[in-house]
Amino acid sequence: MVITREKPALLGGSKVFPEPLPRYISTGFQETEAAIQVLKSGILSDYIGAAGLYFMGGKEVRALEEQWANYFNVRHALSVNSATSGLHTAVIAAGVSFGDEVIVPPQTMSATATAVVMANGTPVFVDHEEASCCIDPEAVEGAISTRTKAIIAVNLFGGPAQLVRLRELADRHGLILIEDNAQAPGGQHQGRWLGTIGHLGVFSLNCHKTIQCGEGGIVVTNDDRLARRVALVRNHGENAIEAENWYEDADIVGYNYRLTELQGAIAQVQLQRLEELTQPRLKIAEALDQGLSEFKSLRTAKVGPGDRHVYYTYPIWIDPQQAGLSRDRFVEALQAEGCPVSGRYVRPLYRLPLFQKLQQEGKTIVSHPTGVCPIAEKTYNETLLSTTLIQIPGGIDLVDRFIASVAKVLAHAEELSQGKDE
Repeated sequence: MVITREKPALLGGSKVFPEPLPRYISTGFQETEAAIQVLKSGILSDYIGAAGLYFMGGKEVRALEEQWANYFNVRHALSVNSATSGLHTAVIAAGVSFGDEVIVPPQTMSATATAVVMANGTPVFVDHEEASCCIDPEAVEGAISTRTKAIIAVNLFGGPAQLVRLRELADRHGLILIEDNAQAPGGQHQGRWLGTIGHLGVFSLNCHKTIQCGEGGIVVTNDDRLARRVALVRNHGENAIEAENWYEDADIVGYNYRLTELQGAIAQVQLQRLEELTQPRLKIAEALDQGLSEFKSLRTAKVGPGDRHVYYTYPIWIDPQQAGLSRDRFVEALQAEGCPVSGRYVRPLYRLPLFQKLQQEGKTIVSHPTGVCPIAEKTYNETLLSTTLIQIPGGIDLVDRFIASVAKVLAHAEELSQGKDE
């Protein structure tokens, strides 16, 4: 059907998606059975906050960690109770403390930067690349100082940052590269798994992610010392230092960042299903790429040779001048059609009250005034939107309707923009 001749829903026309779309649910019979077996055992968690075998958790947690390490071909995988905990753990394992700086991107979930604050470090925000919204290696190099301890690169939306360049940069300057890989399990960069190229990588098992156990995270590394420090942070490590003769890490204060046996069992099943749950997203993304390529005012993610984008969400960039209406009006019109889209992904973090307050109170020597990351601010204010269509069961059958919604809205851009401050 030709929808471009119809009025957009925002102007009184009919919605393309009149009914609410289903929510992404990744769990099923296998996860239920795994959970029931743990419930029957009566052992819902099996850590002890002291030296010994159970300092590393119970059998389900240890099985998950072994399977994760094997799947992603790393020496160590250590579970935690969230990716936020994992980031905090990784930052401490990297040795970040008072006065140390960690270079971070501005457009990401707040935990990427607050993990640094939690470790008494200072986040230094640098701009991202326009094409990917991932941290710009050139901006990173320009921000390195004598106080820099680490770099955190986020594989945003499921696509890779320039990790090989960033790892080389980190090694050259004696820094630790931490990958925030919460959104990209199963993604690749130059043929290597995302999360494994940095010195430390953090995965998420949050309920919104491709695979999940409600809440949880995994920290991976190929470095034995870093792995030990992660384990000490995760589980009251101060109680194990003396018995294990780990005095060089006696500076660590341990937390209760432990994953339960119930979560460990569910996560094992989800890991086995990672590719099964990823493939529908890739098919929908391919169809969206093809359909949206018809619109010169829009662009989608570019995937380089040897890279694999796994689409936690599907990003779209609009050129407002070429489209004839603002990004916000475009999103508003698509939402009126029932499309699962959103704009303004994340406000640049340095504009959050927390970081403004730290600057105002002199608790950081790094200043981040408005305009310090112009690409991130333009992305937030003007160009970026995203759709969760790739997460929806049966989403491949909805792509044509989504494309038709876009066509309808853009065909009526002039009418939609009238009376709006563009």
